Amino acid sequence: MRRAITGYHTDDVGDPVAELSCGHGQHVRHHPPMFSRPWVLTPEGRASMLGVELDCVRCDEELSRRPG
Repeated sequence: MRRAITGYHTDDVGDPVAELSCGHGQHVRHHPPMFSRPWVLTPEGRASMLGVELDCVRCDEELSRRPG
């Protein structure tokens, strides 16, 4: 499910985590060539992505576990 980025924090090792509108978090690392997200490197870059939707894997997993 697509969820908007509402904020950011860092995990225990300092990697950035996007806070999503559903309450879940998602790592948004910049590790080229696998993950090219240079916007996570600066406060201005992160701010520019507020409101952008990411696919929330945890919401998808929760939905797939629901009966019916």
